[in-house]
Amino acid sequence: MKRILFTFIALICLDVAQLFAQSAGRENFDLHWMFHLGDVPDAEKPGFPDHDWRRLDLPHDWSIEGSFRPDNPAAAEGGALPGGIGWYRKTFTISGTKSLKHFITFDGVYQNSKVWINGQYLGNRPYGYATFQYDMSPWLKEGVNVIAVRVDNSRQPNSRWYSGSGIYRHVWLTTSSPIHVNQWETFVTTSKVLEKEAAVQAETTISNDTREIVKIKLVSSVIDNSGKEVASQTRTGKIPSGSQFTFNNTFTITNPDLWNIASPNLYRLVNKVVQNDQVKDTYTTTFGIRTIAFTTDSGFYLNGRNTKILGVCLHHDLGSLGSAFNLRAAQRQLQILKEMGCNAIRTSHNMPAPELLDLCDKMGFVVMDEAFDCWTKGKSLYDFSLYFKDWHEKELSDMVRRDRNHPSVVMWSIGNEIPQESDSTVIPLAKNLSSVIKKLDNTRFITCGLHELAGDLGKNSIVPALDLIGINYSYSTYDANKKKFPDMRFIASETTSQFNSRGVYHGPLDKTVGISNDMQSSAYDNGGGRTHQVSWKMNRDRPFFAGMFVWTGFDYLGEPAPYTYPAVSSYFGIVDLCGFPKDIYYFYQSQWTQKPVLHLLPHWTWTSKDTVDVVAYTNCDEVRLYLNDKFISTQKMSDNDNLSLSWKRIPFVPGTLRAEGFKNGSLVTKDEVHTAGVVSRIELTADRTSIDADGKDLSFITVKMKDANGVLVPDADNLIRFEVEGEGEIAGVGNGNPISLESNKGKQRRAFNGTCLVILKSSVKKGVIVLKAKSLGLTDERITIQSH
Repeated sequence: MKRILFTFIALICLDVAQLFAQSAGRENFDLHWMFHLGDVPDAEKPGFPDHDWRRLDLPHDWSIEGSFRPDNPAAAEGGALPGGIGWYRKTFTISGTKSLKHFITFDGVYQNSKVWINGQYLGNRPYGYATFQYDMSPWLKEGVNVIAVRVDNSRQPNSRWYSGSGIYRHVWLTTSSPIHVNQWETFVTTSKVLEKEAAVQAETTISNDTREIVKIKLVSSVIDNSGKEVASQTRTGKIPSGSQFTFNNTFTITNPDLWNIASPNLYRLVNKVVQNDQVKDTYTTTFGIRTIAFTTDSGFYLNGRNTKILGVCLHHDLGSLGSAFNLRAAQRQLQILKEMGCNAIRTSHNMPAPELLDLCDKMGFVVMDEAFDCWTKGKSLYDFSLYFKDWHEKELSDMVRRDRNHPSVVMWSIGNEIPQESDSTVIPLAKNLSSVIKKLDNTRFITCGLHELAGDLGKNSIVPALDLIGINYSYSTYDANKKKFPDMRFIASETTSQFNSRGVYHGPLDKTVGISNDMQSSAYDNGGGRTHQVSWKMNRDRPFFAGMFVWTGFDYLGEPAPYTYPAVSSYFGIVDLCGFPKDIYYFYQSQWTQKPVLHLLPHWTWTSKDTVDVVAYTNCDEVRLYLNDKFISTQKMSDNDNLSLSWKRIPFVPGTLRAEGFKNGSLVTKDEVHTAGVVSRIELTADRTSIDADGKDLSFITVKMKDANGVLVPDADNLIRFEVEGEGEIAGVGNGNPISLESNKGKQRRAFNGTCLVILKSSVKKGVIVLKAKSLGLTDERITIQSH
């Protein structure tokens, strides 16, 4: 077995609401901005009158607040929502402008942002997914100051999916001494990780922005999860005026608790910059100790243990919330995926919000961190290819420096389905991108999602620039490329692309049902594209593949293939846009987890003339099927080559269809579907009935249309209206229907196949939040959420 072993220790955040590494003087800057949609002359000037602008808190996405229209320039591929130009302004008071440094950091602005402080232009950033920082210190005044941001998302289409518009991620204000730890300039690695001992190296760069030479001490402590100091070191150094100095520290951690998927154990590194016995800066970082390896014959190893990467691709939007980042919404997505058995995320096709990586660190996911969807040749008329030549090195190096200390990140992806990947002229560019990464971090593997695999990859492709070949689809090339590159490592960077609509069943089961008049796709795993079952089996049965990333974990706004407007969101997700699992979710749960799984589909509400194809996703040895307690037959997993069981053309009889799952001859689980009557009531269920009164926390309320016996009515499309009382508001509504054109920010929603969603957001005052749901002909329903 040929193996390259990379060892690594990474920085992550103790509190995932904060960036993974931060100065003591770093504070959230999201509150109390003024916003205007449309271009305005002179809005960057401090005295500009903005009193009639809209007051809001960040993160903010103005596109999701708009109306779906076929003539919006983004088109259906971009979500059919409006773009345009928007302005943000904030007036704030600050002190210590002569003796302190003040930096403003934006985690993401889509796109083409320009920033001013007190009328002084600070700079622009065209890439909508970049995190960037400006030093405001020279232009700040003691007292009142004004920051202005112009966001230009008017040139469309510029994306193959929904991008959103505005300052859609967090903003931070960092106040520090002129002697301080630089942003992203702490890098921690390990040269040795053993059961009894780990050797940890920490590289920390300090800036001296004073006018004199300074002598400083860097006092560093490693704190374990219980709060106990387990290692410490003090180093001294002199830094000339206007210069930087890098400290290299080594710590020995005895009996280290390793970071892994099942137990993502963490430590904290506390760095204090001391001058003349005064602490000038404190920089606290959370980290995890682990080793990674990709091999040519048996895939991925985490801490020396062979581990199959069971991953999904994720776009950055959060369904009805749009692209405006919300910590709880992202956490909920990961919780749903974790329950499915997923252990890996690909950030397709751009750098994510930093808090998503914090969550992956804390929850135990490995990550493919991806930079670009295109290079110099574009895929959309106004995409990043227009800026790539001038900006790619800056964006890539910033991404690596920002994210290189996360233990979850095990791969860097330099691109996705780059149009020139089989063109020999692009090889120097690929090598340049790889070299940018290697200079900043040589502890991880570099990959790219390749799809032009028919040519001679040995001579005319970017493969020589990669450590790890990522194959997007191209299933027929799996074995051929392994023979062609026996010394390379492989991962299925993108697979499947099966079309599924939640709760829609187009038969027969053994026929691919692609385009349909109802603009929905079958949830039978026969909706077109490579089936989930075939894709998983092809990867599972090839040990040299490190794992796979399914397209996609969640549905996302935009790219509504195989349809177009009025379809405005994808059909690819294992989970729909609201976070409701589709049937295929339970297939992965049966394959990726060890707990007994048995999921029966479809529903059992048909007409008397129907015959129904029935499927069971299970990891049981055998399943016995009953209709109204009458035995139908037994199916055994060992009797077929499929990864699921099926009973074709069962005549529909009203009542109960029951499946019983057996392992080693014992009944271990069962599932039932029942014939539903007419809708008689609304059922409200909250994912959490107690949330934080911080103005950001969310409770996701599932709304189901039930009959008199409590059975979900699977084709119900009732319109439900919502009212909120108390210390909260509606942040979004949805139903997972790809062709729904209802507002994501309204106060009503039509059920899709019996279900819809309301997202409640807390205010900053503790108290009770009451949601009322009303539908014509039904009794009103309510649910109470406590906000603490």
